[in-house]
Amino acid sequence: MEKSKINYIIDVLMAVSFFVVAITGLIMFFFLPSGVQKGGYQEFLGIIKHIWVDIHNWSGIILIILAIIHLILHWNWIVCMTKNLWSKKKKK
Repeated sequence: MEKSKINYIIDVLMAVSFFVVAITGLIMFFFLPSGVQKGGYQEFLGIIKHIWVDIHNWSGIILIILAIIHLILHWNWIVCMTKNLWSKKKKK
């Protein structure tokens, strides 16, 4: 598979993972406060808090892994840009 297609797939998966982390984080912050509710489980949209936390945590782990892969795929660009930025500063 071409590198550009791999980059595209990684970037799309990172975006999806980011939105899952963001949405579940907002749900937990606003609708599932910390602490234990008396007499039952805390739930939102029929899903208990434990499941929301698991989805949030695993999406975050996937996002970290994809970000590392993204950096590896773009490492040459990062090195070249860093060299260009530092060489321009020295010339001035």
